[in-house]
Amino acid sequence: MSADSSLPLLARTHAIVGFAACACLILLYAVGEPFGLLNDVGNALLGLLSLALAWLLSGRQVLVGVAAVGAALTVVGTILVVSGITGFYLAGLWSSFGFALIGVWLLNASRSLPHLRRAGLVAGGVMLLGLLGVPGILMGLDDMDSAPAWAFVAGVSWAGTYLLFPAWSLRLAGRDRAERGL
Repeated sequence: MSADSSLPLLARTHAIVGFAACACLILLYAVGEPFGLLNDVGNALLGLLSLALAWLLSGRQVLVGVAAVGAALTVVGTILVVSGITGFYLAGLWSSFGFALIGVWLLNASRSLPHLRRAGLVAGGVMLLGLLGVPGILMGLDDMDSAPAWAFVAGVSWAGTYLLFPAWSLRLAGRDRAERGL
């Protein structure tokens, strides 16, 4: 299977995993476990699928490297919370930092995709808010109830990660499919 033929499948899978991770987070608050664990695993998988998209779409290796570091950080966040090393809040700061780096790649990649430029710029820009959580990582913030207000702004980045970026991927899959006449 060539990169061109695998792109729509990868983009659709990325979107499904992103939306499913979001749904699991909602279900965690509504129902409880096992949806927290499923959300955590979904975060790591979404990070890795984002790296795969970066690999297929990006011609600039430096940005693929940034996306790779971001994907690694999403996995670190999952490992931290699933293993019990940290709570969900600090692990979420790590993951949102990782997705912010993936957002850097998305901002650049969208520049070369005119039909997805605006959607990619918005999604990547919202994802970049995850960088605001880096001081929280350095401070070891792991209690949402006592976290300073500025740390919550980093949480807005999840709207980019869970909603806007997967929507971008669906558009990528649909556009690629239309261009190939399928």
